[in-house]
Amino acid sequence: MHNEIDLILKPEFTQQIQNGYPLLMKEYFEDWHKLEEEGSLLHLYDKKKRFIAKGYYGLQNKGHGWVLSQKEDETIDSEFFKRKIKEALSYRKDFFADTQTTAFRVFNGEGDGIGGLSIDYFEGYYLFTWYSIGIYTFKESILEAFKQSIDFKGIYQKKRFNTKGMYLDDKSDFVSGQKAPQPLHVKENGANFAVYLDDGAMVGVFLDQREVRKAIRDKYAKGKTVLNTFSYTGAFSVFAALGGAKSTTSVDLAKRSLPKTQEQFSINNIDLKNQNIIVEDVILYFKYAVRKKLLFDMVVVDPPSFARSKKHTFSANRDYVKLLKEVIQITNKGGIIVASTNAANFSMMTFGRFIDKAFKDVKIKYKVLKRYSLPKDFRVAEKFQEGNYLKVVFIKKL
Repeated sequence: MHNEIDLILKPEFTQQIQNGYPLLMKEYFEDWHKLEEEGSLLHLYDKKKRFIAKGYYGLQNKGHGWVLSQKEDETIDSEFFKRKIKEALSYRKDFFADTQTTAFRVFNGEGDGIGGLSIDYFEGYYLFTWYSIGIYTFKESILEAFKQSIDFKGIYQKKRFNTKGMYLDDKSDFVSGQKAPQPLHVKENGANFAVYLDDGAMVGVFLDQREVRKAIRDKYAKGKTVLNTFSYTGAFSVFAALGGAKSTTSVDLAKRSLPKTQEQFSINNIDLKNQNIIVEDVILYFKYAVRKKLLFDMVVVDPPSFARSKKHTFSANRDYVKLLKEVIQITNKGGIIVASTNAANFSMMTFGRFIDKAFKDVKIKYKVLKRYSLPKDFRVAEKFQEGNYLKVVFIKKL
Protein backbone atom coordinates (compact mmCIF):
# COMPACT_ATOMS: atom_id res chain seq x y z
CA MET A 1 0.00 0.00 0.00
CA HIS A 2 1.14 3.53 -0.73
CA ASN A 3 1.11 6.20 1.98
CA GLU A 4 -1.43 8.92 1.24
CA ILE A 5 -0.44 12.41 2.30
CA ASP A 6 -2.26 15.76 2.13
CA LEU A 7 -0.12 18.72 1.08
CA ILE A 8 -0.87 22.44 0.87
CA LEU A 9 0.25 24.31 -2.24
CA LYS A 10 1.67 27.79 -1.81
CA PRO A 11 -0.69 30.37 -3.35
CA GLU A 12 1.77 31.40 -6.07
CA PHE A 13 1.92 27.83 -7.48
CA THR A 14 -1.72 26.78 -7.05
CA GLN A 15 -2.91 28.25 -10.36
CA GLN A 16 -0.06 26.65 -12.29
CA ILE A 17 -0.96 23.14 -11.05
CA GLN A 18 -4.66 23.86 -11.55
CA ASN A 19 -3.93 24.82 -15.16
CA GLY A 20 -2.42 21.41 -15.82
CA TYR A 21 1.32 21.84 -15.19
CA PRO A 22 2.37 18.26 -14.28
CA LEU A 23 5.79 18.56 -12.59
CA LEU A 24 5.97 18.91 -8.80
CA MET A 25 8.82 20.69 -7.01
CA LYS A 26 9.22 20.72 -3.26
CA GLU A 27 9.33 24.53 -3.20
CA TYR A 28 5.67 24.61 -4.38
CA PHE A 29 4.50 23.37 -0.96
CA GLU A 30 4.06 24.74 2.54
CA ASP A 31 4.57 21.35 4.19
CA TRP A 32 6.83 19.26 1.96
CA HIS A 33 8.78 18.18 5.09
CA LYS A 34 5.91 15.74 5.86
CA LEU A 35 7.16 13.48 3.07
CA GLU A 36 9.44 10.59 3.86
CA GLU A 37 9.17 7.85 1.31
CA GLU A 38 9.10 7.98 -2.46
CA GLY A 39 5.96 6.52 -3.98
CA SER A 40 3.71 8.30 -1.45
CA LEU A 41 0.43 9.37 -3.04
CA LEU A 42 -0.12 13.11 -2.69
CA HIS A 43 -3.44 14.92 -2.33
CA LEU A 44 -2.82 18.56 -3.18
CA TYR A 45 -4.98 21.35 -1.74
CA ASP A 46 -4.91 25.12 -1.81
CA LYS A 47 -4.74 27.24 1.36
CA LYS A 48 -8.51 27.03 1.77
CA LYS A 49 -8.35 23.21 1.69
CA ARG A 50 -9.91 23.04 -1.77
CA PHE A 51 -8.80 19.99 -3.77
CA ILE A 52 -6.43 20.78 -6.66
CA ALA A 53 -4.81 17.53 -7.84
CA LYS A 54 -3.38 14.10 -7.00
CA GLY A 55 0.15 13.00 -7.68
CA TYR A 56 3.06 10.97 -6.39
CA TYR A 57 6.42 11.72 -4.79
CA GLY A 58 9.36 10.54 -6.89
CA LEU A 59 12.80 12.13 -7.18
CA GLN A 60 14.20 12.45 -10.68
CA ASN A 61 16.57 14.93 -12.26
CA LYS A 62 13.62 17.11 -13.40
CA GLY A 63 11.87 17.53 -10.05
CA HIS A 64 10.24 15.86 -7.04
CA GLY A 65 7.12 14.20 -8.39
CA TRP A 66 4.29 14.33 -10.91
CA VAL A 67 0.58 15.12 -10.99
CA LEU A 68 -1.48 12.08 -12.01
CA SER A 69 -5.06 13.35 -11.84
CA GLN A 70 -7.15 16.45 -11.26
CA LYS A 71 -10.21 14.44 -10.28
CA GLU A 72 -10.77 14.10 -6.55
CA ASP A 73 -12.70 10.84 -6.90
CA GLU A 74 -10.18 9.13 -9.21
CA THR A 75 -8.32 6.25 -7.52
CA ILE A 76 -4.72 5.64 -8.52
CA ASP A 77 -4.81 1.87 -9.04
CA SER A 78 -4.38 -0.76 -11.73
CA GLU A 79 -7.58 0.43 -13.48
CA PHE A 80 -6.25 4.00 -13.59
CA PHE A 81 -2.99 2.80 -15.17
CA LYS A 82 -4.93 0.60 -17.61
CA ARG A 83 -6.92 3.61 -18.86
CA LYS A 84 -3.74 5.61 -19.41
CA ILE A 85 -1.98 2.74 -21.19
CA LYS A 86 -4.94 1.95 -23.46
CA GLU A 87 -5.27 5.59 -24.43
CA ALA A 88 -1.55 5.77 -25.20
CA LEU A 89 -1.71 2.63 -27.37
CA SER A 90 -4.73 3.96 -29.24
CA TYR A 91 -2.95 7.29 -29.91
CA ARG A 92 -0.20 5.28 -31.68
CA LYS A 93 -2.36 2.91 -33.70
CA ASP A 94 -0.90 4.22 -37.01
CA PHE A 95 2.57 3.21 -35.79
CA PHE A 96 1.42 -0.34 -35.01
CA ALA A 97 -0.06 -0.54 -38.54
CA ASP A 98 3.17 0.56 -40.25
CA THR A 99 5.15 -2.50 -41.38
CA GLN A 100 8.15 -0.33 -42.35
CA THR A 101 8.75 0.91 -38.78
CA THR A 102 8.74 -1.63 -35.95
CA ALA A 103 10.38 0.41 -33.18
CA PHE A 104 8.75 3.45 -31.56
CA ARG A 105 7.67 4.91 -28.25
CA VAL A 106 4.27 3.77 -26.94
CA PHE A 107 4.20 5.70 -23.66
CA ASN A 108 6.00 8.99 -23.12
CA GLY A 109 5.89 9.94 -19.44
CA GLU A 110 3.87 13.04 -18.59
CA GLY A 111 2.88 13.38 -22.28
CA ASP A 112 0.71 10.30 -21.70
CA GLY A 113 -0.28 11.26 -18.17
CA ILE A 114 2.28 9.43 -16.00
CA GLY A 115 5.52 11.34 -15.50
CA GLY A 116 8.58 9.22 -14.74
CA LEU A 117 7.72 6.25 -16.99
CA SER A 118 8.38 5.54 -20.64
CA ILE A 119 7.60 2.41 -22.67
CA ASP A 120 9.21 1.63 -26.03
CA TYR A 121 8.13 -0.97 -28.59
CA PHE A 122 10.62 -3.13 -30.47
CA GLU A 123 9.10 -5.68 -32.86
CA GLY A 124 6.67 -7.19 -30.31
CA TYR A 125 8.88 -6.60 -27.25
CA TYR A 126 8.34 -3.74 -24.80
CA LEU A 127 10.94 -1.86 -22.81
CA PHE A 128 9.85 -0.01 -19.65
CA THR A 129 12.10 2.75 -18.30
CA TRP A 130 11.52 3.84 -14.69
CA TYR A 131 12.92 7.29 -13.87
CA SER A 132 12.39 7.33 -10.10
CA ILE A 133 12.02 5.02 -7.11
CA GLY A 134 8.65 6.73 -6.69
CA ILE A 135 7.18 5.46 -9.97
CA TYR A 136 8.92 2.08 -9.52
CA THR A 137 6.87 1.47 -6.36
CA PHE A 138 3.83 1.25 -8.69
CA LYS A 139 5.56 -1.32 -10.90
CA GLU A 140 3.27 -4.29 -10.09
CA SER A 141 0.05 -2.34 -10.76
CA ILE A 142 1.46 -0.83 -13.95
CA LEU A 143 2.71 -4.15 -15.33
CA GLU A 144 -0.59 -5.80 -14.45
CA ALA A 145 -2.48 -3.03 -16.26
CA PHE A 146 -0.16 -3.32 -19.25
CA LYS A 147 -0.51 -7.10 -19.55
CA GLN A 148 -4.28 -6.72 -19.58
CA SER A 149 -4.11 -4.10 -22.33
CA ILE A 150 -2.04 -5.68 -25.10
CA ASP A 151 -0.38 -8.88 -26.34
CA PHE A 152 3.40 -8.93 -26.13
CA LYS A 153 6.30 -11.27 -26.82
CA GLY A 154 8.38 -10.09 -23.86
CA ILE A 155 8.91 -7.24 -21.41
CA TYR A 156 12.22 -5.63 -20.40
CA GLN A 157 13.00 -2.75 -18.05
CA LYS A 158 15.68 -0.15 -17.37
CA LYS A 159 15.97 1.56 -14.01
CA ARG A 160 17.33 5.08 -14.24
CA PHE A 161 16.66 6.29 -10.76
CA ASN A 162 19.87 6.96 -9.02
CA THR A 163 20.29 10.68 -8.22
CA LYS A 164 21.90 11.50 -11.56
CA GLY A 165 19.38 9.60 -13.66
CA MET A 166 22.07 7.05 -14.52
CA TYR A 167 21.24 3.48 -15.39
CA LEU A 168 21.18 0.99 -12.50
CA ASP A 169 22.74 -2.25 -13.59
CA ASP A 170 20.67 -5.33 -12.82
CA LYS A 171 21.99 -8.78 -13.65
CA SER A 172 19.26 -8.88 -16.26
CA ASP A 173 16.73 -6.36 -17.55
CA PHE A 174 14.33 -9.11 -18.62
CA VAL A 175 10.95 -9.00 -16.82
CA SER A 176 8.48 -11.44 -18.37
CA GLY A 177 7.24 -13.29 -21.45
CA GLN A 178 9.92 -14.68 -23.75
CA LYS A 179 13.45 -13.34 -24.12
CA ALA A 180 14.33 -11.36 -27.23
CA PRO A 181 17.06 -12.54 -29.59
CA GLN A 182 20.41 -10.75 -29.16
CA PRO A 183 20.45 -8.78 -31.38
CA LEU A 184 16.80 -8.14 -32.14
CA HIS A 185 16.34 -6.76 -35.65
CA VAL A 186 13.83 -3.91 -35.98
CA LYS A 187 12.86 -1.69 -38.90
CA GLU A 188 12.74 2.08 -39.18
CA ASN A 189 11.31 3.51 -42.39
CA GLY A 190 12.41 0.33 -44.16
CA ALA A 191 16.00 0.34 -42.84
CA ASN A 192 17.25 -2.20 -40.29
CA PHE A 193 18.63 -1.72 -36.79
CA ALA A 194 20.18 -4.30 -34.49
CA VAL A 195 19.04 -3.58 -30.92
CA TYR A 196 20.01 -5.24 -27.65
CA LEU A 197 17.33 -5.03 -24.96
CA ASP A 198 19.51 -6.55 -22.24
CA ASP A 199 22.92 -4.99 -22.72
CA GLY A 200 23.34 -2.02 -20.38
CA ALA A 201 21.68 1.38 -20.40
CA MET A 202 21.23 1.82 -24.14
CA VAL A 203 19.68 -0.46 -26.73
CA GLY A 204 21.56 0.80 -29.80
CA VAL A 205 19.27 3.42 -31.33
CA PHE A 206 17.64 6.68 -30.22
CA LEU A 207 14.06 6.47 -31.46
CA ASP A 208 13.40 10.20 -31.15
CA GLN A 209 15.63 10.98 -34.19
CA ARG A 210 13.55 8.91 -36.66
CA GLU A 211 12.27 11.86 -38.74
CA VAL A 212 15.74 13.42 -38.89
CA ARG A 213 17.32 10.19 -40.17
CA LYS A 214 14.61 9.86 -42.82
CA ALA A 215 15.23 13.45 -44.01
CA ILE A 216 18.98 12.78 -44.25
CA ARG A 217 18.36 9.67 -46.36
CA ASP A 218 15.54 11.00 -48.56
CA LYS A 219 16.56 14.63 -49.11
CA TYR A 220 20.12 15.50 -48.18
CA ALA A 221 22.69 12.69 -48.44
CA LYS A 222 22.91 11.84 -52.15
CA GLY A 223 26.44 12.21 -53.50
CA LYS A 224 27.73 13.86 -50.32
CA THR A 225 30.70 13.21 -48.06
CA VAL A 226 29.17 12.92 -44.61
CA LEU A 227 30.78 13.30 -41.17
CA ASN A 228 28.75 11.94 -38.24
CA THR A 229 30.16 13.06 -34.86
CA PHE A 230 29.24 11.57 -31.46
CA SER A 231 28.04 8.78 -33.74
CA TYR A 232 27.16 6.10 -31.13
CA THR A 233 26.12 3.08 -33.28
CA GLY A 234 26.22 5.05 -36.53
CA ALA A 235 22.47 5.39 -37.21
CA PHE A 236 22.80 8.73 -39.05
CA SER A 237 25.67 7.26 -41.13
CA VAL A 238 23.55 4.23 -42.07
CA PHE A 239 20.74 6.47 -43.31
CA ALA A 240 23.20 8.73 -45.16
CA ALA A 241 24.72 5.68 -46.89
CA LEU A 242 21.25 4.35 -47.78
CA GLY A 243 20.49 7.78 -49.26
CA GLY A 244 23.45 7.51 -51.63
CA ALA A 245 26.18 9.38 -49.71
CA LYS A 246 29.56 9.22 -51.44
CA SER A 247 31.22 8.34 -48.13
CA THR A 248 30.51 8.44 -44.40
CA THR A 249 32.87 9.03 -41.48
CA SER A 250 31.58 8.16 -38.00
CA VAL A 251 33.47 9.43 -34.96
CA ASP A 252 32.81 8.45 -31.34
CA LEU A 253 34.98 8.05 -28.25
CA ALA A 254 33.40 4.75 -27.11
CA LYS A 255 35.36 1.63 -28.12
CA ARG A 256 32.13 -0.30 -28.72
CA SER A 257 31.08 2.20 -31.38
CA LEU A 258 33.33 0.42 -33.92
CA PRO A 259 31.79 -3.11 -33.86
CA LYS A 260 28.30 -1.69 -33.21
CA THR A 261 28.48 0.64 -36.24
CA GLN A 262 29.90 -2.12 -38.47
CA GLU A 263 26.98 -4.30 -37.42
CA GLN A 264 24.39 -1.64 -38.38
CA PHE A 265 26.01 -1.20 -41.80
CA SER A 266 26.19 -4.92 -42.46
CA ILE A 267 22.54 -5.70 -41.61
CA ASN A 268 21.61 -3.05 -44.20
CA ASN A 269 23.94 -4.65 -46.78
CA ILE A 270 26.06 -1.51 -47.01
CA ASP A 271 29.59 -2.01 -48.34
CA LEU A 272 32.02 -0.97 -45.60
CA LYS A 273 34.72 0.26 -47.96
CA ASN A 274 33.39 3.84 -48.18
CA GLN A 275 32.45 3.98 -44.51
CA ASN A 276 35.14 5.16 -42.09
CA ILE A 277 34.62 4.45 -38.41
CA ILE A 278 36.95 6.26 -36.06
CA VAL A 279 37.21 5.74 -32.30
CA GLU A 280 38.40 9.08 -30.97
CA ASP A 281 37.42 12.09 -28.88
CA VAL A 282 35.37 14.24 -31.30
CA ILE A 283 37.10 17.45 -30.16
CA LEU A 284 40.51 15.96 -31.04
CA TYR A 285 39.16 14.73 -34.37
CA PHE A 286 38.09 18.30 -35.24
CA LYS A 287 41.63 19.53 -34.60
CA TYR A 288 42.98 16.73 -36.82
CA ALA A 289 40.48 17.56 -39.60
CA VAL A 290 41.44 21.24 -39.53
CA ARG A 291 45.15 20.33 -39.62
CA LYS A 292 44.63 17.99 -42.59
CA LYS A 293 42.31 20.53 -44.29
CA LEU A 294 39.52 17.96 -44.48
CA LEU A 295 36.15 19.29 -45.64
CA PHE A 296 32.77 17.54 -45.63
CA ASP A 297 29.54 18.25 -47.54
CA MET A 298 27.46 17.36 -44.52
CA VAL A 299 28.28 17.25 -40.81
CA VAL A 300 25.94 15.81 -38.20
CA VAL A 301 26.62 17.00 -34.66
CA ASP A 302 24.49 15.43 -31.92
CA PRO A 303 26.45 15.59 -28.66
CA PRO A 304 25.11 14.31 -25.33
CA SER A 305 23.83 17.22 -23.15
CA PHE A 306 26.70 16.48 -20.81
CA ALA A 307 29.77 14.33 -21.42
CA ARG A 308 33.13 13.80 -19.82
CA SER A 309 36.21 12.32 -21.49
CA LYS A 310 39.72 12.11 -20.03
CA LYS A 311 40.61 15.51 -21.47
CA HIS A 312 37.35 17.43 -21.81
CA THR A 313 33.96 17.94 -20.27
CA PHE A 314 31.20 19.07 -22.58
CA SER A 315 28.00 20.79 -21.52
CA ALA A 316 25.53 21.73 -24.28
CA ASN A 317 24.49 24.89 -22.51
CA ARG A 318 28.03 26.18 -22.18
CA ASP A 319 29.94 24.65 -25.10
CA TYR A 320 27.60 24.26 -28.08
CA VAL A 321 28.65 27.54 -29.73
CA LYS A 322 32.33 26.55 -29.53
CA LEU A 323 31.52 23.12 -30.94
CA LEU A 324 29.59 24.60 -33.88
CA LYS A 325 32.48 26.92 -34.74
CA GLU A 326 34.68 23.83 -35.13
CA VAL A 327 32.02 22.18 -37.31
CA ILE A 328 31.64 25.26 -39.56
CA GLN A 329 35.40 25.18 -40.27
CA ILE A 330 35.29 21.68 -41.71
CA THR A 331 32.04 22.04 -43.69
CA ASN A 332 32.23 22.81 -47.40
CA LYS A 333 30.72 26.03 -48.71
CA GLY A 334 27.11 25.17 -49.60
CA GLY A 335 27.35 22.20 -47.24
CA ILE A 336 24.79 21.15 -44.65
CA ILE A 337 25.21 21.09 -40.88
CA VAL A 338 22.71 19.03 -38.89
CA ALA A 339 22.91 20.58 -35.41
CA SER A 340 21.11 18.58 -32.75
CA THR A 341 20.71 18.62 -28.97
CA ASN A 342 18.56 16.79 -26.44
CA ALA A 343 19.33 19.29 -23.66
CA ALA A 344 16.00 20.07 -21.98
CA ASN A 345 17.23 23.16 -20.14
CA PHE A 346 17.02 25.56 -23.11
CA SER A 347 14.47 26.21 -25.85
CA MET A 348 14.56 26.00 -29.65
CA MET A 349 14.78 29.81 -29.63
CA THR A 350 17.90 29.75 -27.43
CA PHE A 351 19.37 27.01 -29.64
CA GLY A 352 18.76 29.30 -32.62
CA ARG A 353 20.73 32.02 -30.82
CA PHE A 354 23.63 29.60 -30.24
CA ILE A 355 23.70 28.82 -33.98
CA ASP A 356 23.53 32.51 -34.89
CA LYS A 357 26.36 33.40 -32.51
CA ALA A 358 28.62 30.63 -33.86
CA PHE A 359 28.20 31.80 -37.47
CA LYS A 360 28.59 35.50 -36.56
CA ASP A 361 31.77 34.76 -34.59
CA VAL A 362 33.36 33.14 -37.65
CA LYS A 363 31.83 35.79 -39.97
CA ILE A 364 30.04 33.31 -42.24
CA LYS A 365 26.46 33.55 -43.50
CA TYR A 366 24.01 30.68 -43.19
CA LYS A 367 20.45 29.68 -43.93
CA VAL A 368 18.17 27.54 -41.76
CA LEU A 369 16.55 24.91 -44.00
CA LYS A 370 14.42 22.92 -41.53
CA ARG A 371 13.80 22.42 -37.81
CA TYR A 372 12.73 19.23 -36.07
CA SER A 373 11.54 18.50 -32.56
CA LEU A 374 10.06 15.30 -31.09
CA PRO A 375 8.05 13.01 -33.39
CA LYS A 376 4.38 12.17 -32.76
CA ASP A 377 5.03 9.02 -30.71
CA PHE A 378 7.07 11.08 -28.22
CA ARG A 379 3.91 12.80 -27.07
CA VAL A 380 4.40 16.09 -25.20
CA ALA A 381 2.06 17.42 -22.50
CA GLU A 382 0.45 20.62 -23.72
CA LYS A 383 1.22 22.41 -20.44
CA PHE A 384 4.76 21.07 -20.18
CA GLN A 385 6.63 22.20 -23.27
CA GLU A 386 9.99 21.54 -21.52
CA GLY A 387 9.16 17.90 -22.25
CA ASN A 388 9.80 18.63 -25.93
CA TYR A 389 13.56 18.44 -25.39
CA LEU A 390 14.76 17.51 -28.91
CA LYS A 391 15.99 20.34 -31.12
CA VAL A 392 17.45 19.65 -34.56
CA VAL A 393 18.26 22.32 -37.14
CA PHE A 394 19.40 21.71 -40.75
CA ILE A 395 21.66 24.63 -41.67
CA LYS A 396 23.20 25.50 -45.02
CA LYS A 397 26.62 27.15 -44.91
CA LEU A 398 26.57 29.97 -47.47
